[in-house]
Amino acid sequence: MKSVLDTVGRWTARHPWRVIVGWILAVVATSGLSLISGASYHDDITAPGSHSEQALEQLRHSFPDAVNAEAYVIASWPDAVDAATMDAAAARALLLPDVRDARIETAADNRISRVIVHYRVGLADLDADAAVAELDAVADALRNAGANSAAAGGVVPESVQGPSGLVEILGVGVALIVLLAVFTSVWAAALPLFVAAAGLGVGLGLIGLLSAVVSLTSVSPTLASMIGLGVGIDYALIMVARYRQCLARGLSTEDAVATATGTAGRSVMFAGGCVLIGITGLALCGVPGFAWMGAATALVVLTTVAAALTLLPALLGLLGPRVFGRRVRRAGHLPLDSFRSARAERLIRRVIVRPVVWTVVCVVGLLMLAAPALQMRLAQNDAGSEPGGTPTRVAYDLLTDGFGAGANGPLVMVADLTGPESVDTDVVTAGLLGRPGVAAVSVVQISSDGAVGVFTVQPVTGPQDEQTEALVTELRSSVLPAGVEITGPTAAMLDLSEVLSDNLWRVVLAVLAASFLLLLLMFRSVVLSAKAVLVNLLSIGASYGLMTLAFQTDTGAALIGLSEPVPIAAWAPVVLFAILFGLSMDYEVFLLSAVSERHRQGERTTEAVVDGLSSTARIIVSAAAIMVAVAAGFALDPGVMIKIIGVGMVCALVLDVTVVRMILVPAAMTAMGSANWWSPRWLTRILPADSRVSVASESHIC
Repeated sequence: MKSVLDTVGRWTARHPWRVIVGWILAVVATSGLSLISGASYHDDITAPGSHSEQALEQLRHSFPDAVNAEAYVIASWPDAVDAATMDAAAARALLLPDVRDARIETAADNRISRVIVHYRVGLADLDADAAVAELDAVADALRNAGANSAAAGGVVPESVQGPSGLVEILGVGVALIVLLAVFTSVWAAALPLFVAAAGLGVGLGLIGLLSAVVSLTSVSPTLASMIGLGVGIDYALIMVARYRQCLARGLSTEDAVATATGTAGRSVMFAGGCVLIGITGLALCGVPGFAWMGAATALVVLTTVAAALTLLPALLGLLGPRVFGRRVRRAGHLPLDSFRSARAERLIRRVIVRPVVWTVVCVVGLLMLAAPALQMRLAQNDAGSEPGGTPTRVAYDLLTDGFGAGANGPLVMVADLTGPESVDTDVVTAGLLGRPGVAAVSVVQISSDGAVGVFTVQPVTGPQDEQTEALVTELRSSVLPAGVEITGPTAAMLDLSEVLSDNLWRVVLAVLAASFLLLLLMFRSVVLSAKAVLVNLLSIGASYGLMTLAFQTDTGAALIGLSEPVPIAAWAPVVLFAILFGLSMDYEVFLLSAVSERHRQGERTTEAVVDGLSSTARIIVSAAAIMVAVAAGFALDPGVMIKIIGVGMVCALVLDVTVVRMILVPAAMTAMGSANWWSPRWLTRILPADSRVSVASESHIC
């Protein structure tokens, strides 16, 4: 592999403009094709085979119009509903593209009314962005007439979408500051940003093309941007550092590029492989929508790795020694960039004096932080979790005031009237009326062929309330007769949560096994590989506990900008595990590579740990600081769905780079001594001898 990467690096250094022009064309082509293909995103993830999905299939067959997209524009009037203005709003909505009908529903107090809009097509076939803009225009007309109005419903995303690009700009700004502090050169600091931007540009274009073929959620490009931006900058940082070392050791520009690509580039490939293993583990979660989300993120990771291995060497070949500051170049002596940290070395030497004690303290501390995760409440995050004053929250509150909290998530009952057991819908609806937790029951509609009956049940409580979940469970288990199923957004989300929870172990097991095998290939040690997997599990578990405290306690919610505690989306633990495990392995690869390199050079385990960790501390902390900055931008996003991802990543990364990498890893490795390098002889014989990687460090010969 090293010889291949050497050749790639040397060729790009000789032909930099071919590579640069190629990447520019790739960005333009993928972005242009994405626009032409009509990229669109839909938050309509379902759990295949679930009760709600089976009922939805019955609806598609017998009531095809019932499964088409719908939305509503709601208005609250100071005194009484302005009927004429509402009629005009309904008429305007009826003229919108793909709209089948628009009807008005008015609350009992005659103060709140809404226009319910039904479309001729499903959500997947609707231009959601255009539809939302059109509905907002109807709401604007009502506001101009004196009402408090907002649009919501299936077409309108429930989660607030932050200002486009704002969080990425924040992350890039902090990354630039970190890179300038590390390299003290504008060119060297800018290179990782250029490379990450190119990889991200191509990756997002490919995601747009993918969205034209499969159903992708609106969170997919946001998540991919966060991961791609962070890892792209991190990987380029490592390769630029190695290139500068090679120049300082007297290599020519071409040789330095080739060597940096062959050594640090190999670390980048393995680290990127770890991230891909984690993300692609989502394919086993049992929900195609999240599997495709993982595939979309994987595309961006692949393009950023490709940019680091091809575009970056080309740029380095053009710049030559200008990756050093002008003052350094004028001095005539290029310094060996050392990422060695004296502060980290002092900390590690204190830790290894009592390795068993520090290992126990860290493990117990991480387990204590993880303990609150046992009380984590998983449920859907509806618009009631969004910040006050946002359009989605305004619509949610108005609907609650006028029609009850349960109107935000009615339960759709589908009765099979042709089954072996006859279903008397009159008896069923009568039994539901007045039942605790039930606010209203609609009239039953029978399909034209008489095969299916449909009616709705409005809960007393909102979609994310625990009482609503308990009501659905009770109805399914002991109230509804065989042949009657529950569907609708609320029931579908509960089923989705159950499927994700049931399949979490598959994702975890697959990611752990694949990561263990990759680490075994890299370091040829069963103990090192197993230790890396276990400490990463501890780090992620602790981050889950901190997330629980942040989102489900009054103090935590206030600290992260929420008005009240909210449940954590059921998909969050699965998605975050896949992402965080891959990112944690990133740092583990760079750290263990340095320690393993020192050990192969003849150092005892203790000194190899001290030397390897202290020599890479600055680069790992710098890389983590960049990723934390990117994630923090998402943690500050007003939308709860994005905030969950950001807060989870910030918690995990901060714990990982401080407690785990700087204390637990050196303590555990020192305590295990020579056992760190153990593997069965039969396994050692079958592992390739040249699979080990090395990270940028001043002791490695360029």
